[in-house]
Amino acid sequence: MRKQEIDYILTLMLDFHKDISDLNITVGKPPQVESSGELKVVDLGFPLSRITPFQAEIFALNLINKDRRLMRDLVEDGSCDVSYALHDRARFRVNIFSQGDNYSTVLRKLEERIPTCEELGLPKVFFEIPEEKNGFVLFVGATGTGKTTSLAAVLNEINEKRPVHVITLEDPVEYRHSHEMATFNQRELGVDFISFASGLRAALRQAPKVILVGEMRDRETMEIGLSAAETGHLVFSSLHTMTAGQTINRIIGMFPLDEESQIRARLADTIRWIICQKLLPKIGGGRVAAFEILKTNLRVRDTILHGEADGKTFQDIIEAGHAFGMVTFDDYITGLYREGLITEKTALSYATTKGVVGRGIDSIKSARGEDTTAIKDLEMEW
Repeated sequence: MRKQEIDYILTLMLDFHKDISDLNITVGKPPQVESSGELKVVDLGFPLSRITPFQAEIFALNLINKDRRLMRDLVEDGSCDVSYALHDRARFRVNIFSQGDNYSTVLRKLEERIPTCEELGLPKVFFEIPEEKNGFVLFVGATGTGKTTSLAAVLNEINEKRPVHVITLEDPVEYRHSHEMATFNQRELGVDFISFASGLRAALRQAPKVILVGEMRDRETMEIGLSAAETGHLVFSSLHTMTAGQTINRIIGMFPLDEESQIRARLADTIRWIICQKLLPKIGGGRVAAFEILKTNLRVRDTILHGEADGKTFQDIIEAGHAFGMVTFDDYITGLYREGLITEKTALSYATTKGVVGRGIDSIKSARGEDTTAIKDLEMEW
């Protein structure tokens, strides 16, 4: 299988369905694409009902293209990340990984045009975030929940409104920002720097005002990121956590126990926003984002410093912080149901606390004059 053949297969896969987010090459299955969160089998027009181990390996090796670092990562770590361009048609963020004796490949399609906050329908606080001058802004959530797209939209706001130097450290570079008011230097792991820690350390000598670190993967990177936020830089990054409280605890857990008090104090001084994100199936197809948003204030700082307690959790603070732009996942999901964007089943499936969302849905139904229960025709026996 040569590069031209791989490009031909990728083109057929892209043309197979609308709203494709990922392409999946797995041994024992036919080529698949993911659309609106569901895998769909691709009919290529020629026999390829089950991908063989040899075909999967040749496919992966062509994408690696004899890069020694990627081969070493694949052999030693079990996976590697690479970017791949399909002529002028599309760009992909590619993860190649081993499973048993075989290789699998997932290609995430990258959008060439950076969407704006308005186009994405992001909450109003997303227009406040670019105005921050220093500190930490963290976007968190599982893989594939749209964190990178939301981050790109926020950086685009900075690009259009602030004459500052922006350094991004990514693996790989996903959205390419043109030079507008801001000046962008986008660096890629393995091409421009060897680790996030070394790239971030170097960035501090490159006179940026804004730094994006694709992911805070280890203690060393987090330590340098904290230092950058403390010294007047605005630092954006992401973590694979699900809630604001979990994010704070994950960061604290990166450091030894005897440093906990110091790390809590540094986080209390530097955290500005924590944006948690999920993608939910949308009525009519596609997906819609749901958010949990934490904005720093005196209560947040105090809770970071001293830890959560009964009646003083991050969840409690967010629930009481609507006036400051804060919102819980449950309230946001209830709002999506109110707007007719998601079904009741979806709302309950993605709820943090089903009882809270259930009561919210019943309230909405009652206001609309709809039944709030399926139980009917009850009579009292005398």
